[in-house]
Amino acid sequence: MGDHIRLVDQRRLPDELMLVDVYSVEQLCELIFELAIRGAPALGAAGAMGVALASVQGREMAEAASLLKATRPTAVNLAWGVDLARAAADPVAAAVQIAVDDVAVNQAIGTHGTSVVPDGARILTHCNTGSLACVGWGTALGVIRSAHEAGRQPSVWVDETRPVLQGARLTAWELQQLGIPATLVVDSMAGSLMAAGEVDLAIVGADRIAANGDVANKIGTYPLAVLSRYHDVPFYVAAPTSTIDPATPSGSEIVVEQRPGTEVVEVGGVRLAPEGTAAQNWAFDITPAELVTGYITEQGISTSIG
Repeated sequence: MGDHIRLVDQRRLPDELMLVDVYSVEQLCELIFELAIRGAPALGAAGAMGVALASVQGREMAEAASLLKATRPTAVNLAWGVDLARAAADPVAAAVQIAVDDVAVNQAIGTHGTSVVPDGARILTHCNTGSLACVGWGTALGVIRSAHEAGRQPSVWVDETRPVLQGARLTAWELQQLGIPATLVVDSMAGSLMAAGEVDLAIVGADRIAANGDVANKIGTYPLAVLSRYHDVPFYVAAPTSTIDPATPSGSEIVVEQRPGTEVVEVGGVRLAPEGTAAQNWAFDITPAELVTGYITEQGISTSIG
């Protein structure tokens, strides 16, 4: 990594694939908060890289770690990556290893997950869980990618994922690059699709999985799980074991990030609501474990955590 970190600026997609160079922990924190880099596994690698950068620059790693962890409190991988790099004798080597391991872990998730994807499956997904959300390959989208490469010929219903449109901007773009058939839908269409028999399974990612299996993921995931249960649609969560947080007993103890209301009342800087409109912007919601059909990790598929 030398004296800086280089990452994809996800804010510029789908219009432009642009790399940005990061020269300070403060700059990295700003980019994380502004969602230039996002996705639980990617944040784990970014957090480790931030600690490594602090080490290279000879600054206090405890301060750097504190700054990094504060940017996105719900995503456990961020703190996990920060702590691993900080505890290592060589933070740079540790950060690089986390990045290398992430790709292998995600490919294993994809391999295991392919077994739950029938031929010609119509899969509903939410937010972005592909290569952009990781160092490489992807989690939930990685399962779809692996199934595609295995000849299963899946197609994807892509939730737009309000308010900042990770599905529309990022997932639709990634699937297009991969040559996987995909159709973008508004978030509120999911129930109608299931009622019409147009969804064979739903696969989502996770930002934190509590010890009892409750799942924190992008806002809008919980209603998808409820709809899936009502319509007898299998609902899978794909995530690395590093996203499982044994220190958090249940979803009720997970801190849900509160983001600026401007993300709700504006899209791409264009105001949708009247001036002065109040907006609530919870970045994540909690899906109870009993609504999850199975958890797909690099170790396999299980119906429970622990």
